[in-house]
Amino acid sequence: MVFKGAPKGGPKEEKVKTKARKKKYITGAHGSGSARQKAKYREQRANRKSQHRK
Repeated sequence: MVFKGAPKGGPKEEKVKTKARKKKYITGAHGSGSARQKAKYREQRANRKSQHRK
């Protein structure tokens, strides 16, 4: 019996398991109004003064 090792290199891109983590959903670009609104609030939260490193 010959056991081969794992293939070299591995996965090149990380797979996204949920729609909520896909870039289009995060940016609100896929057309859903609620996703656009969530993206707006997500951006506001990221831009808050308390979220920036000193």
